[in-house]
Amino acid sequence: KGLEGKGLEGKGLEGKDRMKRKDGNVMNVIRDRLDALRKLMKERGMDAYMIPTADFHESEYVGEHFKCREYMTGFTGSAGTALITMDEACLWVDGRYYVQAAAQLKDSTVTMMKMGQEGVPSLGAYLEGKMPEGGCLGFDGRVVNAAEGLALEEMLRERGARISYGEDLAGMIWQERPELSAEPAWVLDERYAGKSALDKIADVREAMEKVHASVHVLTSLDDIAWLLNIRGNDILYNPVVLSYALVTMDQLYLFVNSSVLEGKAYPYLEDEKGISVREYLERTGVTVMPYDGVYDMVEGLKNEKVLLEKCRINYAVYRLIDGSNKVIDRMNPTASMKAVKNDVEIENEKRAHIKDGVAMTKFIYWLKKNTGRIPMDEISVSDYLGKLRMDQEGCIGLSFATISAYGAHGAMCHYSATPESSIPLEPRGLYLIDSGGQYYEGTTDITRTIAMGPVTDEEKEHFTLVLMSMLRLGDVKFLHGCRGLSLDYAAREPLWRRGLNYEHGTGHGVSYLSSVHERPNGIRFKMVPERQDNAVMEAGMITSDEPGVYIEGSHGIRTENLVLCVEDEKNEYGQFLRFEYLTYVPIDLEVIDREIMSERDVELLNRYHEQVYEKISSYLDEDERVWLAEATRAV
Repeated sequence: KGLEGKGLEGKGLEGKDRMKRKDGNVMNVIRDRLDALRKLMKERGMDAYMIPTADFHESEYVGEHFKCREYMTGFTGSAGTALITMDEACLWVDGRYYVQAAAQLKDSTVTMMKMGQEGVPSLGAYLEGKMPEGGCLGFDGRVVNAAEGLALEEMLRERGARISYGEDLAGMIWQERPELSAEPAWVLDERYAGKSALDKIADVREAMEKVHASVHVLTSLDDIAWLLNIRGNDILYNPVVLSYALVTMDQLYLFVNSSVLEGKAYPYLEDEKGISVREYLERTGVTVMPYDGVYDMVEGLKNEKVLLEKCRINYAVYRLIDGSNKVIDRMNPTASMKAVKNDVEIENEKRAHIKDGVAMTKFIYWLKKNTGRIPMDEISVSDYLGKLRMDQEGCIGLSFATISAYGAHGAMCHYSATPESSIPLEPRGLYLIDSGGQYYEGTTDITRTIAMGPVTDEEKEHFTLVLMSMLRLGDVKFLHGCRGLSLDYAAREPLWRRGLNYEHGTGHGVSYLSSVHERPNGIRFKMVPERQDNAVMEAGMITSDEPGVYIEGSHGIRTENLVLCVEDEKNEYGQFLRFEYLTYVPIDLEVIDREIMSERDVELLNRYHEQVYEKISSYLDEDERVWLAEATRAV
């Protein structure tokens, strides 16, 4: 059956919120929530219930309304899938979160499943072994993508089992659940976007024609924001607008909460054009529809050739598509279009990174100057960097939750300091900070690891190897046709030679004033098909370069720059490409072991630091400039 009423409204539990416990024991609260969920499952004949980390749009990060997995398990990481049966609760996480999940799930009755590790079944394999003949798997069909839903459907069918996707059971338990976000939308002017929405829509229709599609259903928020040159604030750190879009050859429907469209289109411009967002959309040929109206419109499609991406559209929408339609399952054409930045975007990104480099350089100077002199902890120094960023003209916020990690906390790749976990910074050891900003001129992402005082020989060795890895990847030259899979070895070789590795990709694509993680470009040594980040590298793509070393219980090191892919020479062998740094921030020379660096490594470091001083020094005061000259001195 389809969605009941299309809205899946769920009533909460009667009376007092039974999730609140006077003893404040979080793990007791988690156990109570799981018990309440199992009661609802039993009433509905469900043998298992799946809770992914997703919203209705397959966004990487989700708004507060959608954090059901966190609510049910206590794990706060940005990725992971929970599966609850009548006698077990499991949470699948990747290598970024092993340490964090182990700590947060302790005593909760939720078992961590380390994805990709030997002996650990995938969620599908686990289900296959646990699901009884004729059993039932439940999930909210709006937060599971169609590709995953169909795969589960096929696997369960072989066991005579079924799927129930019409109810949000976690939402029924969640008392005082935050409402869906409805922040004001605004329009990104062409002086920043570089291309009009009308031209982008025309490009999408041309792509539709090439695959003989008559309708394109688009539900991913970053794609919609890019296509229409609109931005918002419905997801923390991601300036997007909760919406769906449906494109035909002569119509474009935007399904959105209409209240977010009443504000000024260009509130940030001095020469403000005086129209509302709604008026802008009307002039662009967009028909505004109610947010939930997409379900009725999709259900009403008949005899159409529907272009969509199964792994980016939710299962509930997909299941409403009538059998008379032909589905064309391909990557949304907007994904590859927006990954290749136009000339205006590239020039703006360079400006954004200078601003960001100034903020980061001032921060490192302040940190070095005040270590051991004033109280510092992981949250207070992170807040200070946030202030320095917001002081930069055109900065509208952060691009992700800052990772501010001292000492052993640095070994947790995606550690997030809380008032309970934040520790003081001492005048010794290493401090890692991974952060970024959202500017009208683009999106930034940078990691630096900084010596707070004396460091060990092992820390020096690891720091230097990571630096060598980052610089070597940044200096590659390659023929067009290469993918990140081909380039990853340039970064990992110094680490692999010493039996070291890191569990995350070496690089990810970065959007323009949107998601800090963008497909289809990426750099990693093994294929992860669901990440869709192994496209051919094209001039204009922006990718991170971020190797690391993480020693649990001791230290973590990551050094990250963003790089722009640009054309190099073209000859009888084809078009060569190379990377050009966007990020210009000093790297801590106090932690370098010169003895393990080759002459080429030293040359690359000195050349980079020469550029840092040239690009950043004029924006600093005299004391900061003197310090930067020393911090970027030739090795």
